[in-house]
Parts: sequence; C-alpha cells; structure tokens
Amino acid sequence: MCRLVPVMRLAERCGLARPVADKAKLGGAKNGAGAAADAKVASIVGGMAAGADSIDDQGVLRQGAMPTLFGQIRAPSTLGTFLRAFTHGHALQLHAVHRRFLAQLAAHTPLLPPEVR
Repeated sequence: MCRLVPVMRLAERCGLARPVADKAKLGGAKNGAGAAADAKVASIVGGMAAGADSIDDQGVLRQGAMPTLFGQIRAPSTLGTFLRAFTHGHALQLHAVHRRFLAQLAAHTPLLPPEVR
C-alpha cells in the first residue's frame, strides 16, 4: 500500500482526471454509469496500483484509512457497472486519454534520455 500514495499523486499531478472528464462521455449508459467517470477511472487505477486484478479486488481501496487518503473512492459494484457500460467507442475515448496521459507521465518522470523521448 505504501506505493499507492506516490502513484496517485503522480497521476493527479499529470492531470489524469481532466482528460477523462473531458473525453470519456458515457452519456447513454444506464443507471448513471457514466457519471463521475474521472473518479471511477482514478479508483480503478488506484486499485490496480494496490494489487487489485479484478472488480471484486477493487474493495482494497475501501480498507483502513484509504477513504481518508483518497476522497472519491468508488465501490467495486459501481466500478463494475461503469466498465460494463463501455462500448467500443468508449474504449477509444479512453485510449485517447491514455495517449495524452502517457505523454504527461513521460514529461514528469524523465526515465528516458532526451534523445529517446
């Protein structure tokens, strides 16, 4: 769990939420599954960084003091409903977010020499 805080801070600093809110439009999703897509994507990323490899495992973010550290954690059932609402078009929207976000990560974490970037 100690690796989760820096990972989520980096995601925050690189602006993960903004492009998700701007690009990922799940307006046609049933039961409000598309609402707060940015918080849901952040919850999924946080859960994966914490070791979750299934929707049920996403509950790891609701244990202990995690809700105090991360204010917009979503329940695993909510995340499952969100993911099941995805169409191919929605996946393409998130792919566009991924491309932008990856560029931001590369700019904030200079792991590669400048001539490779």
